[in-house]
Amino acid sequence: MLSKHRGAISVFGKYMQNNLPLMLSPINCPCNNFQQVRNIRKHWNPKFRKERAAKVIKEHYDMKYKFEELLPQDYIRTRMKDLGLVPQRKWKERPIFFHSTPTIFESYVVPEGDGKFSTITKEGAKQKMEFMEKKSKSYLAIRKIKSYDENFTVKQFCEDSLDIYKKAHEALVAKDENELLQHITETLYPKIMHNVEDKTIIWKFLESLEPARVVHARCTSLLTKGNIYAQATVRFHTQQILCIYDRFGRLLQGSEILKKDVLDYIVFEKHLSNEYGTWRMHGKIVPSWMPLGDVAAKTFVLPKSDDTSPESAAESIAETVPPEVLDARNLKDATAEEK
Repeated sequence: MLSKHRGAISVFGKYMQNNLPLMLSPINCPCNNFQQVRNIRKHWNPKFRKERAAKVIKEHYDMKYKFEELLPQDYIRTRMKDLGLVPQRKWKERPIFFHSTPTIFESYVVPEGDGKFSTITKEGAKQKMEFMEKKSKSYLAIRKIKSYDENFTVKQFCEDSLDIYKKAHEALVAKDENELLQHITETLYPKIMHNVEDKTIIWKFLESLEPARVVHARCTSLLTKGNIYAQATVRFHTQQILCIYDRFGRLLQGSEILKKDVLDYIVFEKHLSNEYGTWRMHGKIVPSWMPLGDVAAKTFVLPKSDDTSPESAAESIAETVPPEVLDARNLKDATAEEK
């Protein structure tokens, strides 16, 4: 910008640009005290530039920060604390590894009445036909598993799955978490360990009523196409003994001498893309038509009350005895007194 203008035309153009009245200053004066404005469309008045500058506080940083790599880290941290600055953390991207899937994909639909009808009956033959019709996708999934694991066979897998099933339950009874995670996935772990604390579990595997068989198999990819997981549903029809005691030694459920026939549909999962992946229990399929088991009775500690007055005793009785029973007792006592 030029601070001096020579000639009347330059002065005239200068005053027109700044929206200044032309009669305030002589035109033929070559030198005038003015402030040149680059653009007339400013939204602020140049007159108050000193006031605007006073609102901004200029912060002077230590020039030594230009040589951070030459200074010790303790000194830099101390100086930044004095100035109220948060040190910048180095960005380290950590890899994400999914050892198991979060859910059961394409869950197997259990035919109603399975385990009750034999193949000779009409219902059993119908179930067998439906099972053969739905097995086409399972064959494709088994071929996919064999492409990753050359030694995989359905017969050997059924034997191995039964062994995993036994070891997982034995680890649960012993409450050995490290051993348990070798046979179940991280998805099943919180479900199987729920409400196990302060309980004594007795479990025994007696025999298999029917050979274990694979009824369902699926493969899917997670995040990327090459990251493939396989899930196989195995049907177990066995005889077991289950007995659960609470922390006071009271029997909650089951019996140590009573045998029970158990029909389970256990889902096993393996990370095929992982070279060291193993088959582990991933979940259990409970059919909607299957009747629910007996609900275990729970024990509670009664609250201690210091007040032993008759009124408090009556209130405690009223909490345990229904009001209808108390009204009937009071009516009976009143009629007895009248007689």
